[in-house]
Amino acid sequence: MIGDLSGKTALVTGASGGLGAHFAQTLAKAGASVTLAARRRDALEEQVDEIIGSGGRANAAALDVTDPTSVAAVFSNDPFDIVVNNAGVQTTTPAIALETVEWDKVLDTNLKGAFLVAQAAAKAMKEAERGGSIVNIASILGIRVAGALMPYAVSKAGLIQMTRSMALEWARYAIRVNAICPGYIETPLNADFFGSEPGQALIRRIPQRRLGQESDLDGALLLLASDAGRYMTGSDIVVDGGHLVSSL
Repeated sequence: MIGDLSGKTALVTGASGGLGAHFAQTLAKAGASVTLAARRRDALEEQVDEIIGSGGRANAAALDVTDPTSVAAVFSNDPFDIVVNNAGVQTTTPAIALETVEWDKVLDTNLKGAFLVAQAAAKAMKEAERGGSIVNIASILGIRVAGALMPYAVSKAGLIQMTRSMALEWARYAIRVNAICPGYIETPLNADFFGSEPGQALIRRIPQRRLGQESDLDGALLLLASDAGRYMTGSDIVVDGGHLVSSL
């Protein structure tokens, strides 16, 4: 059954708020015991308390995805059945003015960090000989570009190709690796922009004429995390209201 994660353990990176916190809540509601991870452990406590208060199982872990030592510490105990690679950052500097420090920050977190987490997860799953599911959170900007977001777009394009490479190599260990490519999802952080005229103009370009909601990603997440998607690996699922097929 799609969404039945009873008895499973899950890790969600970048879980202190936004999509990461929502993914953790979704997995917990489906029955998984969820570890929420982010750089600052104290920033996770509210999310953990909310899940536990709703009858779920959750705990917090400090994790800097760019630091191999920090990543190794999170995977030092029992392996996770499900790992959601969600941690990410972006910059809005035009390419011609981009500083190398901005480039490094985005690529280190979004691509190198995702690699370190996925690799550590796969090593633990392989050693336990029970397989598992790794879900990388990419973006439609890994397939189609937008202005002033070059490092982010490059990192997400790389993440999609990395997903396919990992899926090919790790299928023999019963480890599935897939990606979700969200379109524009409404969050408190982007509410002001999408309330403006430029934001409204962008929404009008989406065939469904609306922003996505966090819950619109639940189906793809639960499909890939659960046994319902057991024959899926190397896939990238686009959830964007038709944005990628809109007219140029």
